[in-house]
Parts: sequence; structure tokens; C-alpha cells
Amino acid sequence: MYEMTIRLKTDGNFRLYEQIYEHIKKEIQEGKLLSGERLPSARFLAEYLQVSRSTVDSAYGQLLAEGYIEAVPRKGYFVCSMEELFLMEGPKGEGGMAAAPRQESAPQREESRILYDFSPYEIDMSGFPFSVWKKITKQILTCANSSLFSRGEAQGDYGLRLTISRYLHSSRGVNCTPEQLIVGAGNDYLLMLLEKILGRHVRIAMDNPTYLRSYRIFQSFAYDIVTLGMDESGMRAQDLEREKVQAAYVMPSHQFPTGLVMPIRRRLELLKWAAKDGGRYLIEDDYDSEFRFHGKPIPALQASDEMGKVIYLGSFSKAIAPAIRVSFMVLPLPLLEVYRENCAFYSCSVSRIDQGILDEFIREGYFERHLNKMRKIYRAKHELLLSGLGPFRKKFLVSGENAGLHLVLTAREDCDEEELVRLAAGQGVRVYGMSQGIEKPSAKSASVLLGFGGLTGGQIAEGLKRLRKAWNI
Repeated sequence: MYEMTIRLKTDGNFRLYEQIYEHIKKEIQEGKLLSGERLPSARFLAEYLQVSRSTVDSAYGQLLAEGYIEAVPRKGYFVCSMEELFLMEGPKGEGGMAAAPRQESAPQREESRILYDFSPYEIDMSGFPFSVWKKITKQILTCANSSLFSRGEAQGDYGLRLTISRYLHSSRGVNCTPEQLIVGAGNDYLLMLLEKILGRHVRIAMDNPTYLRSYRIFQSFAYDIVTLGMDESGMRAQDLEREKVQAAYVMPSHQFPTGLVMPIRRRLELLKWAAKDGGRYLIEDDYDSEFRFHGKPIPALQASDEMGKVIYLGSFSKAIAPAIRVSFMVLPLPLLEVYRENCAFYSCSVSRIDQGILDEFIREGYFERHLNKMRKIYRAKHELLLSGLGPFRKKFLVSGENAGLHLVLTAREDCDEEELVRLAAGQGVRVYGMSQGIEKPSAKSASVLLGFGGLTGGQIAEGLKRLRKAWNI
């Protein structure tokens, strides 16, 4: 820390050193100054506050004596650990006694009881190639020159875009040039950029249920969102025609949260709908297409697009790690011109160092080897979960098992979804209700999501054992 703003009073009621002492003590007690945090030097703080050096020395001396800070030779003053600090001062309750500490809320107590979290959002980081990532990072920084620390291209470094375009073509059948790619820090950024390209007040269709994060982002754009039900093949083109929408947000390779895979016939129907009008587009979110456990890999919807009607979104968050924060968007050529005219001044939101590391990771084959390793890990968990769900099939229909990192259990008889979630939590297990992704929940059978990416085999087995007890199976 180099600055510390303290409002010093000069009315004479408190000496200056006492005010500095009281301010720092309170900041430490309230957790605003953290354990191990360095304080400004006495000389610097004196100059910054326009007081004498002896005033600051007196305040620091009192804090040292009481154990709030410690002095490290040739390094400075640091905040001591206050984990066991008992506050004798602060807000008073009735009768002048110190107010009792707040009791932990019910949600917090429930949180502490959760032992097995079947989150559909978590991934397994045990297989992450940390040594390889460190090696590439070291190489990038060792060979770095001043150009690596310059702003770089707005769409992302050309080398990374070329690498991604080649990877997408070979793995997903996507047809694009590096010029059509835009790299950004997460899909949130890319969707916000897309709003500048498509314009405001767009009428857009989304599945119901859908990925709520994207739904809320579109809401923040003041988009007119139409939520459409799905049949066994997904969103219907005739519904899009009836609702007179300009764009449709789809997840054809693995719809979230239902896990549905859209067949080629329905894909072609959607492409035909989009081709009827120059202002219509399909936004394809291909969020976890790398993980498919039955049948051959299904090409992206964009691979079948011959009219430039698909805006393709992808990310490395599931395939590598959420913290990588590198996503990409492929724009059809007409929208690329709009981007260049209206949005090219936006800087790329991904560090050039991170771009260089990812580029090397993919080009040198590390990414492919990592994917193959993770597919084996996830396949084993997937099969373990499916096997363990055998006894559940009397009461639940299992779906979404062809791809992705979660399955869906749908009750065969009418029951309360919230009750299923609550009973599971009572046994220390968290499951996720389908209605969380439904804009207008209906009276359909209750469904819950069981993610397996972030759990070990033992945790999956024990979690299912507890669910059998919770749901009387």
C-alpha cells in the first residue's frame, strides 16, 4: 500500500497521532486492511498527510505495542493476523453491552452442509497440464520484446486467430478465415460487442429453458426476447416465423440445460428460415462441443451455413480452464463489415501474453493431447454416473447422456422440483433444478441436473447413495 486517506481533524479534541492510530486500528479490525498487507512507510505517510514524521512514528509505535502491526527490518510495517481478534468496541446493544455477533443465516448453514455438489458448471482440473503451461509461459516471457506489451490488434493477435480458425475447421467443420474471428475475454464481452453490431432493440428468440446468463445479458441490451418451447428436436423454424424475430440464440450441439442434440434436418430448417431475410441471423453457442460420448462428433451448425447466416461463439473455458477467459466469435462477412465500421476501435480484452501462451499450447499439439486425456477422464465419470443411476430409472427418465458434462433426471410422476432439491440438500447433496433456466416455469414434470465434471468417482458414488436415501429410492 502506498497511500492511505485519513481525514484528520484539527479541533483539538484528539491529537493527530491518535487519529492516525484509531483509523488504522479500525481498518484492521473491520478487515479493510488484510493480514500481511504492507503499510506506507512513516516518511511517506507523513508527507502524504502533511504532518510531522514523529506524529506517524507515534501512531505506528502504539499499533506495534498493541500487536496490530509488525515491523520487518529493511522491509517496512505489515498488518498482523487478526483471526482471533475479539472486538470489545463497536456497535452497542441495549443496556450498553457490546452487540452480539450476527448469527449465521440459514442459507449459510445449509451451504456448510453441502458435501457433494453435482454442479453442471464445474470441470475437473486434476488433469490440467500445469508443467506444460508453466513451460510455455516461461518461453513466452523469456523471448518477449517490447512488441508483446503493446496494445495489439483489436480482434486479437493474428497468429492466435489463424490457429483457432484451423482448429475449428478440423474439429468442428467451421468454415472461416482469421479475419472473421474476434477474440475476447469470455462470451459476456463478445455478446456485448455483438449488440453493437446487430444494434439495439433486436427481437430475439431463445429456447425455454435456456442458458440464463445469456438471457440476462440480452435483457440488459433492451432486446425484445421471445422464449420458445422445444420439441424433441429443439427450436422450431415455424415458431420463429410466427414470432417475427430477427435473431435466434441456439445451442444445437448440446442444448443447455436439457442436453438435447439438434438433428441435421432441424438445423437445415433453421438455416432456411434465416436465409429468407437479409436481416436474420442464428447465434450458435457451441459451449462444450468437445465432449461427446456416443456416436461420431457432430459438426457445428455454422459448418452447414452457405449463406453467411450463423454467428458462431466458442470458448476454451470448459476444454482447458475457466480462468483462461479466452472466447471467440466468428462473424459472417456482412456483419464483419459492420464490425469494422462501428466497433474496430474497441481494444481486445485478452492479454497478448495469454494469447501467445494459448496459441503455442494449441499449435504444438498440447491442447489435442489434453483434450484426449480429459475425454477419457470424463467418459469414465459419465459411465459411472449412468451406471449408478440404474435404480433411479423407476422414478426418473434419464436424458442428455450423449454429450456434455451433465445429465438430466425428469420425474416420471408429478412432484415438486424444489422439494427434490431440498431433500437432496438435507443429505448434503446439491442438485440443480431445471426451472432455474426457465423464463416462465410450467406445470411439467420436475427435472434436475446432475453435473459430474467437478466430482471424483468416489464422490459421484457417495452422492448417488445419498440421493437414493433422500428420494426414497
